Amino acid sequence: MARPVTLFTGQWADLTLEKVAQMVSSWGYDGLELACWGDHFDVSRALSEDGYIQSRHDILAKYSLKCWAISNHLVGQAVCDPIDERHKGIVPPHVWGNGDPEGVRQRAADEIKNTARAAAKFGVKVVNGFTGSSVWHLIYRFPPTSDEMVEAGYKDFADRWNPILDVFDEVGVKFGLEVHPTEIAYDMYTTQKTLAAVNNRPAFGINFDPSHFYHQFLDPVPFIEEFADRIYHVHVKDSIRRLDGRRSILASHLNFGDRRRGWDFVSPGRGGVDFEQMIRSLNGIGYDGPLSVEWEDSGMMREQGAQEALALVRRVNISPSSVAFDAAFERK
Repeated sequence: MARPVTLFTGQWADLTLEKVAQMVSSWGYDGLELACWGDHFDVSRALSEDGYIQSRHDILAKYSLKCWAISNHLVGQAVCDPIDERHKGIVPPHVWGNGDPEGVRQRAADEIKNTARAAAKFGVKVVNGFTGSSVWHLIYRFPPTSDEMVEAGYKDFADRWNPILDVFDEVGVKFGLEVHPTEIAYDMYTTQKTLAAVNNRPAFGINFDPSHFYHQFLDPVPFIEEFADRIYHVHVKDSIRRLDGRRSILASHLNFGDRRRGWDFVSPGRGGVDFEQMIRSLNGIGYDGPLSVEWEDSGMMREQGAQEALALVRRVNISPSSVAFDAAFERK
């Protein structure tokens, strides 16, 4: 299936959009998934500055690239999270404000609404991102955690995100949650619970990323099949497990890239994700959108990883057969 292959620019935000576009085009990518930080896509400027939207289109066109989605993971994280000093480093100053936690959450929600408006103005139909979670810290269930406490977290999510999704509906854009530890949905059952919390409204779907399943010992393929109608965008990212009796699956409070971790993100093709089976399942559900490479590997140069990942995706991005393989066996 001739799906476009794009590069998510979130890990390249130290470079200008012009520089990233120039490199990616020379490597053979079809487009970019623009991050809403760095120089790549500024939500406020998109809505207030004449010519800004066109400037993004001009850069893409100059290098024969297209854009099918923009992403605002960092601000989305602050919508439902208990806010602390870590969030100051990932949200824009106008979202952080004076740092009052509820104020940050409200301003983050407004920024995600504006991201939907900016996406519509830019001409893309999907915004990817995070939701945050008020109950992620309760995952271990100790001190003893009641079901009522967990349910309150999903209600909090619905109360905060339904008004955001109203704006997505108004402008004809969909939100793709990257199902991910620290989010309101991080595995099969929490995704079911999350969708139910917002009454399965179509504005809320999934930015599918298999790397977050592999290190949880989950198979990405059944997830694709379970949520076939909610896969709005796909990331190509990989992770690895290094469990040898010394390393912990909980990662031991160690930074990404530390060899003592029990798992880590690695460049696509360098870990345990079976990308061919993922593609076969995407073929099965009829997904024909972008395959967006998200490079994350503290032990590898990103330029090498991005080019290697593109070659991997081109190789595994098979098209489904239009005939049964044994059709020629029949006598006519």
